[in-house]
Amino acid sequence: MISVNPEGLSERENYKFLTGSIIPRPVALVTTQSETGVLNIAPFSFFNIVSSNPPMISVSVQRKKGVSKDTARNAIETGEFVVHITDEDNVVDANQTAAELPAEESELRLTNFTTTASDKVAVPGLREAKVRLECKLERAIPLAGSSDKPGCDLLIGKVVCYHIKQDIYHNGRIDQNGLKPVARLAGHTYTKLGELFDLERP
Repeated sequence: MISVNPEGLSERENYKFLTGSIIPRPVALVTTQSETGVLNIAPFSFFNIVSSNPPMISVSVQRKKGVSKDTARNAIETGEFVVHITDEDNVVDANQTAAELPAEESELRLTNFTTTASDKVAVPGLREAKVRLECKLERAIPLAGSSDKPGCDLLIGKVVCYHIKQDIYHNGRIDQNGLKPVARLAGHTYTKLGELFDLERP
C-alpha cells in the first residue's frame, strides 16, 4: 500500500485524490437568491445529511482563490437556500448550471428548468426536481486554507419544508428506483443506481 502525505500535495492533487476515492457522492442542486433578486443555481457533490433531529443537511462550497462563490454568499446574506436532488431526468440541466457566470446573471437561462414558489423561504425551487428541501441557514463555517483566506464555506441548513413528487412517495418512504438519483465519481463521470443489496445490522 502506498502512503501519501497530503501536505506534500497541491490543492488540485488533494482534490483528485478525495474525489476519486470518496465515491459515489450525491449531487445537491442548490438555488439561492441574491439580495437584488438574481436566482443562482449550482451543483455541489460535497453534500450530505447532518442530522435528522432536527433535519439538517450540509453543503460545502469551495472558494476560488479565497473568494466565496455566489451560492455561499447568497445563502449567508439571505439565510435561505433550496436543495434539489439531482436525478437521471435533470442531470444534464444540472450540469449546465456549473457554468461560471457573473453574479448578476442567472444560470436558469442555460437550462430547461422552470421555477416554483417555495412555502417557507423566499428562494424559488425548481419544478422539475422530484425532491427539494427548503432550508434556513443554521450556520456557515469558513474552513481550511489560512485564517485570512479560507478554502471553503460549509453551509449547514435546517430543512423547514420537504417537497416530494407524489408518485415516488409511499407509506412515508421514498422509492429510490422512482427517484433515479445520480452521483458524482471523479472527473466528469457520474453513476446511476446499480445493483442493490441489504445487510441487517447486528
